Amino acid sequence: MIIVLAICFTISANAQDGTVDNGIKMYNYQRYQSALKVLTPLTADARANYYLGLTYLATGNTAMANTTFQKYPDDPANISGTARVAFMNKDVAKGMQICKDLAAKSKKKDWVPERYAADAITYTDGGDNMQAIAWYKDALTKGDDIDVHIGLADANRKVPGGGGEAMNNYDAIIEKNPGNSLVYTRIGDLWYEARTYPSALDNYAKAKAADSTNPLPYKALAKAYRVSGSYQKALENMKVYLRLSDNTLSDKIEYAENLYQAQSFCDAVSYVNSLMNTPELTQPQKIELTGILGYSQGECGDSITALNTLHTYFQMQDPKRIKPGDYLQLGKLYLKVGQLDSAGVYYNKGIAGDTAQNKTDIYRTIADAFKAKKDYCKSADWYNNLVKANPGTQAGDYAWRSIMYYYCGSYDKALASSNEYVAKYPTQPSAPYWQARSAAAIDSDATTGGAVAYFNTWLTLVGPTYDKKNDLKGAYEYLLYYYYNTKDKDNEKKYKDLILAIDPTNKSVQQIDEAEKAEKAGGAKKPAPAKSKK
Repeated sequence: MIIVLAICFTISANAQDGTVDNGIKMYNYQRYQSALKVLTPLTADARANYYLGLTYLATGNTAMANTTFQKYPDDPANISGTARVAFMNKDVAKGMQICKDLAAKSKKKDWVPERYAADAITYTDGGDNMQAIAWYKDALTKGDDIDVHIGLADANRKVPGGGGEAMNNYDAIIEKNPGNSLVYTRIGDLWYEARTYPSALDNYAKAKAADSTNPLPYKALAKAYRVSGSYQKALENMKVYLRLSDNTLSDKIEYAENLYQAQSFCDAVSYVNSLMNTPELTQPQKIELTGILGYSQGECGDSITALNTLHTYFQMQDPKRIKPGDYLQLGKLYLKVGQLDSAGVYYNKGIAGDTAQNKTDIYRTIADAFKAKKDYCKSADWYNNLVKANPGTQAGDYAWRSIMYYYCGSYDKALASSNEYVAKYPTQPSAPYWQARSAAAIDSDATTGGAVAYFNTWLTLVGPTYDKKNDLKGAYEYLLYYYYNTKDKDNEKKYKDLILAIDPTNKSVQQIDEAEKAEKAGGAKKPAPAKSKK
C-alpha cells in the first residue's frame, strides 16, 4: 500500500508540474489568456502563482498582479513580482530597494534571489540594468543555469553595445539545450535588430522547428516580411500565428492590416466588418479599423462607400496622427469618382506633408486626370508642379505642361514653359514646335514675326518630309501671313507653294490671293490669319 500510494503521489505531482509548466509555457509564448486559464486554479503552487502574477502584469492588470504576488511574501520569485509592480507604477526607488533587499538574501550557493532580483529589473523599465547584469553574473558563478543565461542575455540587449554579450549567452544556452525554441526566437530578434535579415530568418526557422506550437517566430517573421515589403509572406506567417496564439483582439487588428498590405482588399473589408461590433474595442482600435476599412473599400471597388468611411475616419482621428499617405489615398479616391477639385485639395495636403516621397507620379496622375476632363488650366498647373518639383523629369512632362497652358489660353505661360523645355531637351522637336505655336498665338495677326525663328528651328529639325502634314501646313500658314504682311514677296511665294503642295485648295492661300487682287483694284482690307485649331 505504501508503494502504491507513493507511485500515485508521484504521478499526481508530475501531472501538476506538467500543468504548471504548460501555464508557464503559455506565458512565455505570450498566450496570456491561456496562461490565465491554466494558472488560476494552481495558485497553491508558489511558482504557478508567480507566473499568474506576471500574466496579470502582461495584460495590464497591475493591481491584481500585486495582490497575487503578496500571497507568497517569503518566496523570492513573488517578492521580485512586487518589485516589478513598483517599476510598472513608476516608483523606481521602491522597486530598486525591493530588488536590493532580495538580492542580499543570496548565499554562497544560493543564486535564486539574485536571479529574481535581476529579472525584476530586466523585464520592466526604470531599474538599474547594470546592477541586474552584475547580479546575473554573480549568480552564474554559483550555478550554470539556463534561466540566468537568458536573463543575462536579455539584460545585455537593454544596454548600449550589449548585443555581442547577449549573443554569447544565447549561444551558451543553445549548446546546452539545442531545442530551445524561445532562445532561437530571441536570437532571431537580435539579428533582426542588427538588420542582418538572413540570420534572423534562419533562427526564426530554427525556432519553428524546435517547437511547432510556438507562435512567436511566426509573428516575428510576419513583422520582418512586412518591413521588407513581402506582404504576402507576412500574411502567410500571420495566419499561422493566429492559429497558434490566443487570437486576441489586437492580433486580429494586426491581421486586418496585413490583409490590406497584402492587397487582399475585399477580404480585409469582410474581416474588419466582422470586428467592428466587438464590445472590447477601444476607441483607438475603432479608429484604426475604420481607416483600414475605408482604404480597403476603395481598393475593393466601392469608392463611394470608401469616401464616406474615410470621412468618418478623418473626423475620428487626431489630426496629428493623419499621415501624408492618408491624404494621398483620399485624393486618389476622389480622382476615381471624378471629383477632381477635391482630389487636388487632398493630394496637395499629402504632398505638403511628405517631404521624402518623389512626387512625380502623384503630380502626373492628377495632371492626366484634369487633362482627360479637358480642364486644361488645372492640368497645366499640375504639370508645372511636377516639373518644378523634379526638373529632371521626362521630356513628355515638359511637353504636356506647354500644351496644356496653350490649350488653356495662357500663351505667355505656354511660351515660357516651352523655353524651359527647349533648354532642358534641345533635340526634342516638339519643344520648338510649342514655342512657335505659343508665340504665333501671341502674335495672332502675324505682324511682329514673334514665331518665325521658332518655326524655322522646328522645320529644320523635322524636315520637309515630316509625316504630320497638318503641323507643317500650320507653320507654313503663319509664315505666309507674316511675309505677306511684311511684303516679302519671295518668301510669300515660297510658303504658298509649300502649302499648296500639301493642300491644293487651301483657304489661306485663296484668301491672300483675293486680298492682293482687291488691293490692286482699290485697297481692300488685309486678311487676318485663321485662328489655330486646338
